[in-house]
Amino acid sequence: IIDPGKCTGCGACIERCPFNALTLVDNVAQVDEVVCTLCGACAKQGVCPYEAITLIREKKKGAAPALDAHRNVWVFAEQKQGVVQGVAFELLGKARELAEVRHQEVWAVLLGKNIAHKAQELIARGADKVIVVEDDSLEYFEDETYSNVITRLCEKYKPEIVLTGATTIGRALIPRVAVQLRTGLTADCTGLHIDPEKQLLVQTRPAFGGNIMARILCPNHRPQMSTVRHKVFPEAQPDSQRIGEIIHEKFDSSDRSHLARVADVVEILEDTVNLTDANIIVSGGRGVKGPQNFAILHELAKAVGGAVGASRAAVDEGWIPYAHQVGQTGKTVNPKVYIACGISGQIQHLVGMQSSDIIVAINKDTEAPIMQVATLALCGDLFEIIPELIKQLK
Repeated sequence: IIDPGKCTGCGACIERCPFNALTLVDNVAQVDEVVCTLCGACAKQGVCPYEAITLIREKKKGAAPALDAHRNVWVFAEQKQGVVQGVAFELLGKARELAEVRHQEVWAVLLGKNIAHKAQELIARGADKVIVVEDDSLEYFEDETYSNVITRLCEKYKPEIVLTGATTIGRALIPRVAVQLRTGLTADCTGLHIDPEKQLLVQTRPAFGGNIMARILCPNHRPQMSTVRHKVFPEAQPDSQRIGEIIHEKFDSSDRSHLARVADVVEILEDTVNLTDANIIVSGGRGVKGPQNFAILHELAKAVGGAVGASRAAVDEGWIPYAHQVGQTGKTVNPKVYIACGISGQIQHLVGMQSSDIIVAINKDTEAPIMQVATLALCGDLFEIIPELIKQLK
């Protein structure tokens, strides 16, 4: 509410509106209700020197959502060609921790064709119950079909928390589910825990280019939903003695996508170790000075049985494909040894590799951020050090 009797048209509120929803008309501030998000920035104390702006939040009429009816922590068990992906085992480990705090169960959701035999593998990794949906339409991932199935299951069983990997599949799938369920979603989380007082899921993720860590709550809607990057959490260890329940749900023909169908699936075959699964990673940055010089990194990686990674700077220059990028906008990795060659180590890169057991940095600049976090910092020319390393290894 803007009081025209108090407003002098000074424009102080216009400068504070982050959405450009305020304008001056006849020397009085006016609100564009289509643009305004009710963030309250203009109504904060001290913004308007004449206290002409008031924000009143009215509660919607009608019954509040029955939040107490939602229970249990769910994990979407991503699979490709019948193989459950490692990120699902990582999420099951974290789900077990969250469920124990909430005194609830861990459920896994497994979709595919002839996939039921994999349910026991999920139980061994910590699932108390596994919902299995099998159909020819689920053989290959299709975002609309998969999201329709999961939405229907969530509406039936009412989970409190739903976790998904921040993979190509997870990122295409779970936003659709969140919209269909009219709930919130926090993407690319690096930390999850239960607030001891509010008993809500605290979802931690990097924000503003990794310069701050945001802690996000979803207090008014269920389920609370998060995507988590591969290699952020350790995998749950298998226990063949665990006993769980397998729930077989039928595929509903109404779940099938009418907008698209998968015509073909093409697997990219690599002659090197998969980056996210590698125990040793050799990464290059701007200090590598060109695409041709990545050859010595490939040679070093081959000598140690590792994979080749890169910083965003090297990828942006076109020296190496995006699939090799490590960092906030690339892959999160957790190898035993990470060798950073000519990488300065900005926060965006560190977010993707700082959990490595051993970090070896090769850089001319002793003040580079990567040198401060390295287990072993080698100050020198990478074009002298790496060939010597290769020679010694051979």
